[in-house]
Amino acid sequence: MPLIILVALLFLLKYLEVSFLANVSWWWPVGLAVFAFLWFEYFERILGLDKRKDHQHFEKIKKERVKRTFEKKK
Repeated sequence: MPLIILVALLFLLKYLEVSFLANVSWWWPVGLAVFAFLWFEYFERILGLDKRKDHQHFEKIKKERVKRTFEKKK
């Protein structure tokens, strides 16, 4: 998510020609946007980061459910 915010901010600042970004080529924000796209569509899957987040979420839910179940029996 921070990468997407950075891309949006970079495009906005480049469009408004703020500070040093007025002299920077449009290829920098476009290149960062392409990198973000490739990261979220391919590299994250290859590295297994998308599944790891899902597994952590479901493990947390599972532990909470087990905890609630054993607390009721006492």
